[in-house]
Amino acid sequence: MRNHFTKSFLAAAVLFLSENNSAQVFSDFTYKGNDKIYTENPLKEDEFYSPILQGCYPDPSITRKGNDYYLVNSSFSMFPGVPIFHSTDLVNWKQMGHVLDRPSQLKVETAGVSEGIYAPDIKYNKYNDTFYMITTQIASGIGNMVVKTKDPKKGWSEVQKLNFDGIDPSIYFDDDGKAYIVHNDAPPKGTEQYSGHRVIKIWEYDLQKDQVVAGSDKIIVNGGVDITQKPIWIEGPHLYKKNGKYYLMCAEGGTGGNHSEVIFMSDSPKGPFIPAGNNPILTQRYFPKDRKDKVDWAGHADLVETPDGKYYGVFLAVRPNEKSRVNTGRETFILPVDWSGTYPVFQNGLVPMKPKLKMPDGVKNLTQQNGYFPNGNFTFTDPLKNASLDDRWIAMRAPKENFISLTKNGVKINPFSTNIKAKAPVSVLFHRQQHASFETTVSLDFKPKSEKELAGITCYQNEKFNYVFGITKKDKDFYIVLERTEKGNLTLISSEKISLLKNIQLQVVASGDDYQFNYSLDGKNFTNLGGHVSGDILSTDVAGGFTGSLIGLYATSSNDIKL
Repeated sequence: MRNHFTKSFLAAAVLFLSENNSAQVFSDFTYKGNDKIYTENPLKEDEFYSPILQGCYPDPSITRKGNDYYLVNSSFSMFPGVPIFHSTDLVNWKQMGHVLDRPSQLKVETAGVSEGIYAPDIKYNKYNDTFYMITTQIASGIGNMVVKTKDPKKGWSEVQKLNFDGIDPSIYFDDDGKAYIVHNDAPPKGTEQYSGHRVIKIWEYDLQKDQVVAGSDKIIVNGGVDITQKPIWIEGPHLYKKNGKYYLMCAEGGTGGNHSEVIFMSDSPKGPFIPAGNNPILTQRYFPKDRKDKVDWAGHADLVETPDGKYYGVFLAVRPNEKSRVNTGRETFILPVDWSGTYPVFQNGLVPMKPKLKMPDGVKNLTQQNGYFPNGNFTFTDPLKNASLDDRWIAMRAPKENFISLTKNGVKINPFSTNIKAKAPVSVLFHRQQHASFETTVSLDFKPKSEKELAGITCYQNEKFNYVFGITKKDKDFYIVLERTEKGNLTLISSEKISLLKNIQLQVVASGDDYQFNYSLDGKNFTNLGGHVSGDILSTDVAGGFTGSLIGLYATSSNDIKL
């Protein structure tokens, strides 16, 4: 009954908004990447690019059932949450949708952009033929949680809250059918030795009750590889088993310039775990800051074994632009892993990373074809006139269905009374920035009725750091405006009075740290507004948080840009 009422209320609210505000219809969206690293490193027939997922796809986790691989990423306050991808060869990936695609599963309505869903782990349990996705839902009161399914193509269960604190849980299914959860937590009260001191805990997991076994928790790593060196942020743990030994792999050093991946071994899942002598097994922290084609911050990894006994590891890393800005955020990379010795080692994970990898035997590169996710310098075009939206389009804090209408002319955005600076659901359709240098264009049909109405493009790092480029009204005149928000403070960079006789094309052109905002009234010739502006506020190192920059199709009935 409550669900029916909620749907009816939302439908009525959308109808009310659409009848009382101007039409704001977006169509003919184009996003084109133009990164030098790809033009200078064209692929040969037996090569593919890493990262495999460009843009804000951090904290990857991977699992396999038979010949099918499944990969998930953190999504923070993006809605729907936890994008999930499928592959049969680790090179070509298709997005299947999202794990958390219902408001009952994902409660992030008042969360900051970098709150919400942290570090999901996906694992397949062959003993009950079930997939599990376990994660931490920050800022909702849910905390650590699990959902499950027999078939990832058919959706996931409602949330089961788990009774333990900390973050970054992952689940492990042993050969004897038993299950365990490992996670990051604070050290016992009164034992913290330094800032960033964390521990890894393990719990037994009851598969019948989908709950940890009370009192079964045990600390299996205190601080990190060597606590005398005061290692920080041991996190992102995963358990594996090989040749009768248990391996615990964790991120260490914090998810920044000192990030790394380390490994421990034990005869039992409950330890004691002894660190490998050759740690770390993956990092980019030792190399010159000005190295060419720089990849940095590598860590937070997960391993998967192929059907023929080979290993690969997925992990996050960043590719800073020429001013060391991280506008594209943490991306999903992959490397082959050599586990011929006692411990796994990421192949070429301890030297400066290259943009290309050798293709696995017998695999053909199909990225950008037949629905496979693109990488390299790709172009994504979307007329926005289809019966459904591509899975790459996301909202913030609430379903996009609450504010969009799909029409034959494009996507109509029914504006909320919140604007882009709100810690609340906002009426914006987002697409990730996936290149340091890119060009994106969209057509907008919009004639605002008042100065409170605005529609256009936003380049968005979070609610306190963003650009807004759009159309509004003052008195009887229409204006195009460019506004910069830094630390929550609004600055109007430029505005021009324009005539709106037909659709206007809005364009963003970025080259590293340099951004330009252009518009066209005739569909051919573009005019710049505001000159060259810095993309600094769209970078993680300036704005903080854990996400990459997003490009949004934005409408609001609560415009606060004053002319």
